[in-house]
Amino acid sequence: MFNFAGMKMLANISFAALVLLSACGSPASDSAAKQSLMDASKQELATAIEERDRLLALVREISSGMEEIKRVENVVAINGRQPDLGASDNRRVKADVAAIRATLRLRRERLAELEKSLSESALYTEELKSTIEAFRRQNEEQYREIDRLSRVLAEADRRIGSLSDSLASLNSTVEEVNQELDSAYAESDRLANELNTCYYVAASRSELKRHRVIETGFLRRTKLLPGDFDKGFFSIRDKRGLTGIPLYSSKAKIHTNHPAGSYELADRDGSKVLLITNPSLFWSLTNYLVIEID
Repeated sequence: MFNFAGMKMLANISFAALVLLSACGSPASDSAAKQSLMDASKQELATAIEERDRLLALVREISSGMEEIKRVENVVAINGRQPDLGASDNRRVKADVAAIRATLRLRRERLAELEKSLSESALYTEELKSTIEAFRRQNEEQYREIDRLSRVLAEADRRIGSLSDSLASLNSTVEEVNQELDSAYAESDRLANELNTCYYVAASRSELKRHRVIETGFLRRTKLLPGDFDKGFFSIRDKRGLTGIPLYSSKAKIHTNHPAGSYELADRDGSKVLLITNPSLFWSLTNYLVIEID
């Protein structure tokens, strides 16, 4: 990063000073001066080595910092392509970015301190000054890069939040639509069951009159199903599954109106059986069936 020309020059100056002191003065003063100059040279050399090591350590940190930023940048890119990686991954990336930002801030401060310290040293040359300035520019470049990644993450969070709101709204709408569909299906089933509900009764004439299913009188036409008839006297069935009704009687008369050809009164073991051969046609005129038996 920087050479040791300054250190060599410092050593040469120290050596020249030793030669000059050896040429004049008393032996005692010469010895003390030599020792003092040697001690000062050692201290300056140690300081120079320490500052060199600090600078080299900082250089390594800056280089590794760039690698760390590239790693985080790759993770951000992967998150952008695969948004389903999960919230824990996003939190980890944010934590990494925050840690790198803090590290870069600390390096900026350390670089300024090191430059101030080196500027007071005999090693501070124009070459070293340019090297430190290059390190500062690299550190600032990393700072700008981590700021860019922070903005990318913030924008991703904003988009994820917007998508989450849209998804929540969509889920709410879907739930409402599902509820409306369920209600419509239930109403449709209810209406279908109601439309396919039929009522029938097979009873004697007297029972039919007692429950006011029919009304008769002298020289009066039989009246069927007046408004106040007993509906509880009827059996309730689904016309779609009703194909036959055993009547347990040798005689049967149907009072309600059902199209010919849709049913048959058959004999079976001495009793009448109503066979509904065409249910949709049979119930096309009425949902009530009244059969008079003996």
